[in-house]
Amino acid sequence: MASGKTRATKRSSTTSSYSSATSIVILVGLSVLGLWLLTSNSFTPSQPPATKAPTSIGHTHHSHVLPQTRQNENDPSSISDSDDALLIQPETNIENDHTHTDKTFKTEAILTDHVDHQDTKASQDNNHAAEEHDKQAALETQTSEESSMTQKEEIIQETPHSETKMETNDAEDVSAEAGSLTQSSNTTQNQISDEDQQRRIDEHQQREDEQKQQEGQEAQSADPNGAISHDQIQHDEAPIHSHQDGSSSQETDKPHAQATNQETKHDSLDGEGTDKVTLSQKMNEETSNKNDEATTSSEDSTEIPKESIESKNSWTTQANQSENQKERRNAGSNDKENSNHGYTWLLCNVTAGADYIPCLDNEKVIANIHNRLHHEHRERHCPEDPPTCLVPLPTGYKRRIDWPQSRDKIWYNNVPHTSLAEYKGHQNWVKVTGEFLAFPGGGTQFIHGALHYIDFIREAVPDIAWGKHSRVVLDVGCGVASLGGYLFDRDVLTMSFAPKDEHEAQVQFALERGIPAISAVMGSQRLPFPSRVFDVVHCARCRVPWHADGGSLLLELNRVLRPGGYFVWSATPVYQKLEEDVQIWKEMSRLTVSMCWELVTIKKDKVNSIGAAIYQKPDSNDCYDRRKQKEPLMCKTDDDPNAAWYIPLQSCMHRIPTQENERGSQWPEEWPERLQTQPYWLNKSQMGIYGKPAPDDFASDYEHWKKVVSTMYMNDLGINWSEVRNVMDLRAVYGGFAAALKDQNLWVMNVVNVDSPDTLPIIYERGLFGIYHDWCESFSTYPRTYDLLHADHLFSRLKKRCKLEVAMAEIDRILRPGGKLIMRDESSTVAEVEDFLKSLHWEVFLNHSKNQEGILSAQKSDWRPISYADSS
Repeated sequence: MASGKTRATKRSSTTSSYSSATSIVILVGLSVLGLWLLTSNSFTPSQPPATKAPTSIGHTHHSHVLPQTRQNENDPSSISDSDDALLIQPETNIENDHTHTDKTFKTEAILTDHVDHQDTKASQDNNHAAEEHDKQAALETQTSEESSMTQKEEIIQETPHSETKMETNDAEDVSAEAGSLTQSSNTTQNQISDEDQQRRIDEHQQREDEQKQQEGQEAQSADPNGAISHDQIQHDEAPIHSHQDGSSSQETDKPHAQATNQETKHDSLDGEGTDKVTLSQKMNEETSNKNDEATTSSEDSTEIPKESIESKNSWTTQANQSENQKERRNAGSNDKENSNHGYTWLLCNVTAGADYIPCLDNEKVIANIHNRLHHEHRERHCPEDPPTCLVPLPTGYKRRIDWPQSRDKIWYNNVPHTSLAEYKGHQNWVKVTGEFLAFPGGGTQFIHGALHYIDFIREAVPDIAWGKHSRVVLDVGCGVASLGGYLFDRDVLTMSFAPKDEHEAQVQFALERGIPAISAVMGSQRLPFPSRVFDVVHCARCRVPWHADGGSLLLELNRVLRPGGYFVWSATPVYQKLEEDVQIWKEMSRLTVSMCWELVTIKKDKVNSIGAAIYQKPDSNDCYDRRKQKEPLMCKTDDDPNAAWYIPLQSCMHRIPTQENERGSQWPEEWPERLQTQPYWLNKSQMGIYGKPAPDDFASDYEHWKKVVSTMYMNDLGINWSEVRNVMDLRAVYGGFAAALKDQNLWVMNVVNVDSPDTLPIIYERGLFGIYHDWCESFSTYPRTYDLLHADHLFSRLKKRCKLEVAMAEIDRILRPGGKLIMRDESSTVAEVEDFLKSLHWEVFLNHSKNQEGILSAQKSDWRPISYADSS
């Protein structure tokens, strides 16, 4: 095949041959001109530059990135710019460009063969002048072809190597052809103007951009409602990745790019060497799956659901409910001048040492509390300036024992307290056995085992139906929470609580065992729970004076107990005849009758030599209306039963809801159906948190979290879920994250922030549990009590109200060494948190950002500073 170089021919000296040769030269010239026009067909005439600004740049944030270099081969968090393709596959037009190049070369081959054929036919009559003319024309043809090939090679070279892998051999054919042409035209390559090449490349890119923009406008105009299609949204939001030469490439959903993504494996995050699919694939799948089920709108394309501004008008918050009923605590505004780079951390210099709970160990405030009749000194008293110090580790601390073995024993050095074992050892609460603390499964009222006691209650009242009719239980004065630990065997979730008092570290024992518990007290304020949410409330010799102060404490239980729910009271006044017990029983009998609680049964347990009285709360207002004595009083209509954050106790009862669409008028579905059942009191006229009608919002949120957990969290975040037991969702909405973890051997404490829409009743309705809290303050739990913390769009909101280092110190306090943090938030906030975590010597497994949204996975280390903070 000829390539523009005319073969040697014999010359003819006759005049007629010369005339014939002249005609052929003209024909060859025209052919060469046509060839040049064809080979430059991929370029367009110069056009005015586009003024449209490029789309916002998505990026993967990495600290101290070295160009074209991976800092640490085993650290996915330190990935250089050249390795970004491992996380986000940029758009490539290789397939289309390659196909176009292949077709161009085939056309050139056909036309060049034609020229060669004509030239060979006339070669015998060609003279020297014609030969020189043809050589010059051939050189021009080669120059044009080389210009075209140079541009195509540059475009291909700009694409990361991982994206240029082809499933066919077409790329090799193109490279071979390009190599052949380059070799044959080394003498003419320098004649091409670099500026001209760049101009043509810019024109080519400009034409593609305009074509894509026109396609997007056509797609939008095709929708009569003006909705943007899912494909167009994905195109518009595809991140652009800058290369070293300043050029850009944009993501598309081309089949070849998808195939390349599947070939590219993400570095193993769990240290086991298991190949992982790229995180970007998971986030793209999450986006695609969510969009398929949602209404067509621009909001559907976001990977992480965003709270609708309009929805705030449809929901109350604890902050609003409590605004006029307590003195608000101001944790301090965010100091934007303060940099977290190189932040210096110090150890907390406090009496509580390794057990420090800032809001329960505020010695200055507690020392000034003289009236302790209602246990005010056991309640929350948070420091005006939230601490930013770190809690030290106990000497000899070890990684906790996994569940379910941890229910029976824990490491003594992790909770080195013996007073409870000495005081309650004879009641089978806890015993010291070598380097372990053992829990025989007993308690004051069930010395011979919790399971026997649980079955004893079920036999006394079969309608309780553990794990079906009754799913969520509140255990008051829980001790070491053995009841809650064994109710897991009956598919029951128990919120256990006890004060931080002389029964040293009982709640800490519970959490170290892997049993849900918080530090709280029945005192002068409402419990941090909504009204009418617990199916059963339990008290086994909890030493609470229910009959005192007009029954205000029992009325608080009435507030949180679901209509038709049960109160199980296992205490000495039920079965002993001592004078004090008899008097308490009389007071309790009078109080419960006036509250319209029905005494269902009094049952004796011969094995444990105890008895239990089981009461049921009414599910209608009939009894309230028939009472002759109107005490306790009914609460005023303006008293919100759901207001619970720093709200004083009210000695009154709220009426039972009776409307079909009113929460509390019906019992939830049996477990486990209630987990995914939309609450009957959500209606389509109410806007959900994410902007859809509330029932649809609830359903889509559940589907969203199921996909996120199954496709991303379980595989790509470096987490061994078999080691995870105690989980906290720091900003729960509908409880979708916890619901998606239903089949895992763990439990989730759902936290609804006081300034967020009050969705906590929905969480309880579906058979989960949670608590109200303000993350500008300390949480009521001991240090090192959670295995995993999940924060979805928490910190970007939180730093508007308080300093971010306050929250980071609290996160470090409640998470165990070796525990994990999963964070989803704005990219800028993720970067801030990552800096804090690195200053805390945490290991950041992953920090991925796209479309200004990011996800981070990190693990707490054993590191502690050596210096203490000033005690003042």
